Amino acid sequence: MALVQAPKANGVSKHKDRSNLIPFSSRLKDGRALAQDVWSIFNAANLPSDCINLGQGYMNFAPPTWVTEAAESALNTVVANHYSHPKGRIRLREAISKFYGPTLGRTLDTENEILVTSGANEGQYSVFVAFLEQGDEVIMFEPYFDQYLPSVTFNGGKPVYVPLHPNKTKLHPTSNDWAIDFEELRRAVTPRTKMIIVNTPHNPVGKVFTRDELEKIAAIAEEFNLLVMSDEVYDCLVFDNKEHVRIATLPGMWDRTVTVGSAGKAFAATGWRVGWLIGPPSIIGPTLAATTRIVFCSNSPLQEAAAAGLEQATERGFFEKQLAEYAERREVLCNAFERLGMKYTLPEGSYFVLLDISEVDIPDDYPFPASLDGRGRDFRACWFIAMEVGVSSIPVSEFYCEEHCSIGESFARFAFCKDLETLKAAGERLQNLKKFLKK
Repeated sequence: MALVQAPKANGVSKHKDRSNLIPFSSRLKDGRALAQDVWSIFNAANLPSDCINLGQGYMNFAPPTWVTEAAESALNTVVANHYSHPKGRIRLREAISKFYGPTLGRTLDTENEILVTSGANEGQYSVFVAFLEQGDEVIMFEPYFDQYLPSVTFNGGKPVYVPLHPNKTKLHPTSNDWAIDFEELRRAVTPRTKMIIVNTPHNPVGKVFTRDELEKIAAIAEEFNLLVMSDEVYDCLVFDNKEHVRIATLPGMWDRTVTVGSAGKAFAATGWRVGWLIGPPSIIGPTLAATTRIVFCSNSPLQEAAAAGLEQATERGFFEKQLAEYAERREVLCNAFERLGMKYTLPEGSYFVLLDISEVDIPDDYPFPASLDGRGRDFRACWFIAMEVGVSSIPVSEFYCEEHCSIGESFARFAFCKDLETLKAAGERLQNLKKFLKK
């Protein structure tokens, strides 16, 4: 507390609290930005020093050398060390156009239909800035990527939650078993609904939305004139020959859809903060106006490196090789859960596995930190597993509204974007959970 000595009154000094002179914006509370978030609680500093981190979704291996060499080459030039155009460097926009145009079934205009952003998150934020009015409603499927909530509320929007429903009876569920109740989705639409966020492949479920599901979402968007934000940052990680359908390719959807991509996810370079948006000029134009005032432009040399990545990926067969490597990582982690005898959701996309932790038997007198007070049971289970087994994960109720958080309390999210040695070591440690499972 910051105290200053006030003038003496009747010879007695008084102190005035000056620690909160200026009230902060209510938007910080509405977006849960001030609450201690899950990333702070399950931070390496709070866990055992040898705990294996399968919680946070960043890689513990380097980007491909030919991409980092392109970054180094760009750093050794003059022009790539200075401001880029707010639209993004032309080389990267051309690479995006060439790489994504065929999958979107159109020739992309590099001047008006592509926008490079400071990571996918800033790109999404800029869309909210550009399109949300105070009180506009944004539909989000739960569990949702946690940055959606503050990004919506900071810009005057109101989140409306529609949960994906897990199949609790299936012995070996996949991410496709997390279903949308389309009547529930339709009921969520009101005259104030402005936008719907679709995340496919999905974080944290790993769901790859089917063509039928996307067609039904598209029909609702068309009927009620909704903007669709299609977060497809995991588009390079779709397993088991599942079809990744871009909702922008469905009839009538190009004109109302912005597609979000990420160099960080594509090339194991999450700290580069280079992402992109693809859409019609009617969406990209206003969003460009917003992002110009938020960051002005994105990291110049790493845009050059991302461009090199996209330019060479097809010739090198990079995404095919990367997918095979991630499929092997997924197998290692899922095999560990199989040996453990615990139920999990096999992901068809992204790099997360949801483990059903409802059978973990936690002692009633176990000493939990105060930071878990008022949190769901999954927070206690994840803390218990990290402390007793030495593998950290993320409680899934963090990605739900209060009304629906009981759905997420049964699950912990484990990331397999780690090298095989780390995943195998984590798998061995996880076997120690057997003694803590309900009989």
